[in-house]
Amino acid sequence: MFTGIIEEVGTVAGITQRKKNRCLTVASSRLVKELKKGDSVSVSGVCLTAVEITPTSFSADLAQETWARTSFSRIKSGSLVNLELPLRADARFGGHIVQGHVDCVGTFVELAKNLDAEDYWLTVEMPGELTPYVVLKGSICIEGISLTVAKVEEKSISLAIIPHTVKVTNLTSLKPGDPVNLETDIIAKYVEKMMGTRPSSSKITLEKLVQQGF
Repeated sequence: MFTGIIEEVGTVAGITQRKKNRCLTVASSRLVKELKKGDSVSVSGVCLTAVEITPTSFSADLAQETWARTSFSRIKSGSLVNLELPLRADARFGGHIVQGHVDCVGTFVELAKNLDAEDYWLTVEMPGELTPYVVLKGSICIEGISLTVAKVEEKSISLAIIPHTVKVTNLTSLKPGDPVNLETDIIAKYVEKMMGTRPSSSKITLEKLVQQGF
């Protein structure tokens, strides 16, 4: 499990073909020192397994499903990726619960400076099927970054981004039209399943959840 708090921005050192799958190698100066073979690591919001580790990089195999369903199809040597190690049991919980299981790919629209302040506005288009899981002031993971939704429109969302987030992530390397990894809050998915599969006599309603302080 991750929290969406980026620890390092790594650089793609290469993508090699291994039979029908691909192997991604990422250059890292800090996180790689804590990795062991078989460890999980979040790469721009995708949970991967480190299979080869050197003093300056790690490699992870990419299944065809991962390649097809994530923003990895746009990356190449030199691309910047957001890195995070799994949350330790004794660590502080920042961000929100992030599994590293990408729901779908959205489209980067822009990262615009707020003329009235020092922060930025990030705008991302998202597929319609994700809309039910995205709410105003709710959490969403974009490229592995835990962010708070500030505006929800029919086909896009906007998020207020502080200068620190811009500085320590890959957001400034993205270009309009680039695909970005999206993962919605897992709690919304469980609530939907509970409401849709329980017998009608004991079905949980949103009203009841609110009354119970959910």
